[in-house]
Amino acid sequence: MMSPTIKDYIQENRERFLDELFGLIRIPSVSAIASHQPDMHRAAEYWRDALLGAGADKAEIYPTAGNPIVYAEKLVDPSFPTVLVYAHMDVMPVDPVNVWKSDPFQPVIRDGRIWARGADDDKGQSFMHAKAFEYLVRTGQLPCNSKFMIEGEEEVGSVNMGKFCEDHKEMLRADIILVSDTSMIAEDKPSITVGLRGLSYIEMEVKGPDRDLHSGIFGGAVANPANVMARIIASLYDENNRITIPGFYDDVVELSEAERTEMAKAPFDLKAYKESLNIGDVWGEKGYSTIERTGIRPTLDVNGMWSGYTGEGAKTVLPATAHAKISMRLVPDQDHHKISRLFEEHINRIAPPYVRIQVRTLHGGQGYASPTDMIAYQAADRAYTDAYGTKPIPVRSGGSIPIISAFEEKLGIKSILMGFGLESDAIHSPNESFSLYQFFKGIETITYFYQHFADMMKKERIS
Repeated sequence: MMSPTIKDYIQENRERFLDELFGLIRIPSVSAIASHQPDMHRAAEYWRDALLGAGADKAEIYPTAGNPIVYAEKLVDPSFPTVLVYAHMDVMPVDPVNVWKSDPFQPVIRDGRIWARGADDDKGQSFMHAKAFEYLVRTGQLPCNSKFMIEGEEEVGSVNMGKFCEDHKEMLRADIILVSDTSMIAEDKPSITVGLRGLSYIEMEVKGPDRDLHSGIFGGAVANPANVMARIIASLYDENNRITIPGFYDDVVELSEAERTEMAKAPFDLKAYKESLNIGDVWGEKGYSTIERTGIRPTLDVNGMWSGYTGEGAKTVLPATAHAKISMRLVPDQDHHKISRLFEEHINRIAPPYVRIQVRTLHGGQGYASPTDMIAYQAADRAYTDAYGTKPIPVRSGGSIPIISAFEEKLGIKSILMGFGLESDAIHSPNESFSLYQFFKGIETITYFYQHFADMMKKERIS
């Protein structure tokens, strides 16, 4: 009896796949909030059981100084190539929860999409790998040794992942790391991410008086930390929307005109882009296109600001403190440690004497560039072509996965970034969603990747 094709297998198991994914999504595994740590362990147990159920020979939960890491493997033949799948089980906080159209941890299907926190990032995308693996195992077609490494701290900087890699380097040995935590251009325009920006994440506190003061009695005589912080932040960009921190651009390599021309071939509809975001116009560094601003240029953004009274009604206070969280997205040649230091030195240099400022680096990571001439890229290219019927476009992502560059440093292994998310998925935002079409198409594509990668690696070794 012939084995079912991957398309037939998906169709036969469609409802089960969704039911199992929804069980994972219902676990509120928010790594940034300490009270959710028990949920991180529940998510780890769920992943362990899911991978064993999919056909792994072993799956174990490894404790760390923070949240656990799940490792699983199925080693079919030492002569076969080895694929190490990396994913994360943690998700972003859901605030503001009142903006969600449905409970963020009770997934629902609406308009052909799964609506829930983690539907795309990264539970939906990572679960595709478990199901592709399941198909290959159950039909006796697994052509590679397969390993899985699912962590619980990606959304807070993967603070314990590096040590885990160092401590288990031999266990994690592989030919390629396969990651689905990025996006593609559109459902009918597949793309492969060949570059990620690095990240420096900063928290800044501006301190004034030792307590909140009456804004009438003291206003005009005592500096308001909120006003000072706003002025400092506004000064971090100039009139051309370039970042004003001295030395910030020192290590930024300018792309050639030929490279920029090639990058511009990616389809992009500026009018549709603005309409989808409900904005009047785009903004960014002068002299660069929107695609370039989000892919090859560094940025600085305020992620949150708070100070004084923010409750209902009026309370006329001059606040004692003001706070901001700031992220800087970096291009591959910038070092996040250096950028964090330059930021702190600049803030201390321009800080006025009537306030005290404290700058703290929360986390960061290097950018990453994935070569398009490696076998894994060529296998991914063929896999997308098989599944979508059109050749994928290489793109640079504006996002960051800080641990990816650390994998190459600590394990000596390159990564291939096969994402299936879409811009409309609203990851990290209220009402996150994931296309059902993309979920099932992702399972199909990943299956083809294994087959192409094994064939191409075998031919490479023979030659």
